[in-house]
Amino acid sequence: MKNIIITLLGFVSFISISSCSNEIDDRSESYPMLNPSNNDDLAGNWKPILLSAPDEFSLDAPMTTSNAAFTRELNEIKSYQANISKEQKSIIQYWSAGSVLRWNEIMRSLVAKYNRPPYQNADGTYPTPSATNPFANTPFPFSNPPYAARAYAYVSAAQYDALVATWHYKKLYNRAAPYVVDNTIKVLIPKNGMPSYPSEDGVLAGVTVELLKLLFPTEIAYINGKAEEEKLYRIISGANVRSDVEAGISLGRKIATKYITRASTDGMGAAVGNQTIWTQLEAQTKAKGEIPWLSLDLPARPPMLPLFGNVRSFLMSTADVIASRPVPPPSTKSVQFAKELAEVKKFSQNASRKEMDIVTFWADGVGTYTPPGHWNAIAADAFVTKNYSEVRWARNMALLNLSLMDAAISCWDAKYYYFNPRPTQIDPSIKTLTGIPNFPAYVSGHSTFSGAAATVLSHIVPEKATQFNAMAKDASNSRLFGAIHYRSDCEKGLLLGETVGKFAIARARIDGAE
Repeated sequence: MKNIIITLLGFVSFISISSCSNEIDDRSESYPMLNPSNNDDLAGNWKPILLSAPDEFSLDAPMTTSNAAFTRELNEIKSYQANISKEQKSIIQYWSAGSVLRWNEIMRSLVAKYNRPPYQNADGTYPTPSATNPFANTPFPFSNPPYAARAYAYVSAAQYDALVATWHYKKLYNRAAPYVVDNTIKVLIPKNGMPSYPSEDGVLAGVTVELLKLLFPTEIAYINGKAEEEKLYRIISGANVRSDVEAGISLGRKIATKYITRASTDGMGAAVGNQTIWTQLEAQTKAKGEIPWLSLDLPARPPMLPLFGNVRSFLMSTADVIASRPVPPPSTKSVQFAKELAEVKKFSQNASRKEMDIVTFWADGVGTYTPPGHWNAIAADAFVTKNYSEVRWARNMALLNLSLMDAAISCWDAKYYYFNPRPTQIDPSIKTLTGIPNFPAYVSGHSTFSGAAATVLSHIVPEKATQFNAMAKDASNSRLFGAIHYRSDCEKGLLLGETVGKFAIARARIDGAE
């Protein structure tokens, strides 16, 4: 086990962000410049996720390279390159690792910054972060694991659709890159030989900014600043003229509107529920003769997003979610339940150093980018070695994050359907090795997220399947070792995650990229 921990620590560039820090750390790792081994020239024919077709949103034809205005754009590149600063060189080094990678890092940092449960009011009630008043106390959002999983999914899926559309228009208009038109222009990043209109970085900036502004409305100035930085990088590096980038931004913004419209009606707005629903869940569990889950926070905190299981998936129907629901947990009155409770207590009293290391590595609590973000970091480090094109990066991250969103939906459906108590509720003498999450036990979120992620990543990078599955097993076990989950929570959670992950694999097999 020690060797696995060492491998994990070397494999994942995990951002540690203090829960008391307000700083955003989005430059966690120095990666090589993106230099795809395959441009995926036919990606304009791949199947989009939400768009009806790659050309659903129109893009005007570019001006010709013989146009005087185009010549002025070439001169802009030369002017920048004649006076390039150290800071601008740093921007090029940063963004040249790949736009999908860097926006994913930025998003993980935003999730970590806002992954903080609201503190109670003086009267013992808790404020609810509101998207309609994001600067109120407490600021919106509380980017807990379900919120984060949904956010990662929307951004990744929109980026993928935007790049499929970009590849379509690149092939349609076939405008040469600036360094092809004028060989005196220096190219400060690897040449990929593709048409430059519209710019892939432009479209990614356009679509990502609009979604991040929706998801993190108190960070608009920061988000816009990152987009301007990326825009400048493409021009200074000689990869694009300004009209390439502006066309990409325009296309990206159009595509973002479709995702924003979907987000407004997917059920997330009602996921928090209300006191009537919370009371009803408790009463229903008692009526079954079982012990209902209770918040162990003082004062008691409302349960986290009890209706998230109703959020609309991209890949699973409501019937799929119900059909995938795990079998009931052991009855709280059963011998099996007592046996599993005793096992939890044993770990709480006698966890080995190796087991404690696993608990710490996979804690992913307050102030971190959550379990879905942890798997995004794992995926990023695995994908960097593959030299993917931007469009394949986006496709693979979309598959991962759609499965993680579905893992959250399916897991939260099970949690509130069964409403099972945590071990420390049944036996207060149990001392956990990590915080006690404020939602029911069955099934384990870490296990479900990890089962889904390992399943999808093993499909994308099959040579690392053994490593991914070992990680998922450790992530699952960490919740048992930490004394916050029973064995059945973890085992059934992993199985649920694998089931969910297979929906993403089914899509991967028909999207045209394989």
